[in-house]
Amino acid sequence: MKKFCALLCTLVLTLVLAVPAAAEGENSALSTDAPALTAPAAYVVNLDTNIVVYEKNSETQLQAASLTKMMTCLLLLESYQDQLDTISLTAPGYIYDLIWEQTTNASTADIRRGDTQTLRNLLYAMLLPSANEAAYIVADYMGGGSVDNFVARMNEEAAAIGCTGTTFTDPCGLDEGNVTTARDAYLILRALTAYDIVAEVMATPTYDMGTNANYPTPGTYIIQNTDRMVSSSSGYYRAYTRGGKTGSLGEWQNFAGWHTQDGESYISVVLNVPNATDEEGGRPALLETGALMDWVFATYTIAPALDTTQPITESRIVYSTETDTVMLYPADDMMTLLLREGGAELTEQTFQLPDHLTAPIRQGDVVGTVTLSIEGEPIGTVELIAGSDVSRNQLLYTIARVGEFFSSTYFKVVIMLTMAVVAVYAFIWVLSILGAWSREGDSK
Repeated sequence: MKKFCALLCTLVLTLVLAVPAAAEGENSALSTDAPALTAPAAYVVNLDTNIVVYEKNSETQLQAASLTKMMTCLLLLESYQDQLDTISLTAPGYIYDLIWEQTTNASTADIRRGDTQTLRNLLYAMLLPSANEAAYIVADYMGGGSVDNFVARMNEEAAAIGCTGTTFTDPCGLDEGNVTTARDAYLILRALTAYDIVAEVMATPTYDMGTNANYPTPGTYIIQNTDRMVSSSSGYYRAYTRGGKTGSLGEWQNFAGWHTQDGESYISVVLNVPNATDEEGGRPALLETGALMDWVFATYTIAPALDTTQPITESRIVYSTETDTVMLYPADDMMTLLLREGGAELTEQTFQLPDHLTAPIRQGDVVGTVTLSIEGEPIGTVELIAGSDVSRNQLLYTIARVGEFFSSTYFKVVIMLTMAVVAVYAFIWVLSILGAWSREGDSK
């Protein structure tokens, strides 16, 4: 019984001593009036912030046409980016039968049966005149003589980079079974432009393929870029366009473009723009891309959403006689994509802060965060820091801690256990007294 009482006392003492320690202890994110497009699907993303600035049916599957060649180029560069001039391929005859089975009017770079071209020339041929034979030559080589093997790799790669609505059935886009979405085309072009050579190729209006048996005179084998947005002599020219990929089948055209101005970059996609949209010039996808991107650059800019020199909110502070509140500042100005006119004022602020802060606080201490949103879409989160030092009043702190202790669950548990120990001890004492009386009675 004595051991039991000692155990209870030890438990109570442990709880009492433990009390102080326990108590101490990345649609459109932005929107405004955009130009009306005839394209049934479109997508524009700012690459600096990954903010979508324009979206129209971006998950709708539509025919990819020659945008398909972006994936063929991506696989080529993934495997051979350092061997573009050291590997040459000879055009196998059977690929021309595959092309002619689908059309006799396919875009080409005039690479004929048995011609040999470097991988660099084939890359230029695919991206500039959208040469179908060049895509098939690459597919035959990388597929080990099987175009189907290569197409399977195309579909695997599409899934790997996040495409959800894309299916490829050939390496060039002639087959109508090649389908994609505006969002998927953006993902593929973004992956492709990660290779430095792509910027050089896509920005080239014309390219010299060199000489061969069919073009023995230097300077006569010149291929043209179908992307007129990079040609300064074209009515579609935009100085901000770094390049892109065209595509067409039937009565419509596609274009996936890459644009940079004043250090701000975007990828745009328009799909299946009707030819009737540009009856005069015949480049409806380029026409709508120009109108869309003119609006984007005129409407948005990368700017600070917060001012680190100005307090953004204040928080109540306890255990101090110096002040009742402390001003909080954003730790970062959060450069992000905003409307050029009044963009910062349109942001919505959501604070993640405790009910109060506890002194002492040092200037620069991180005490919470603020999340900025535009039209309900989060655009970023920034830490909040204290704007000044606030010392603790030890008397206030001690009084508060004592009050907290006596009103705490821990104290109530201690009292209950103490009472239990006293009750047990009293019970044992009574038993011992009764036992003594009993023994005295027996002795008499």
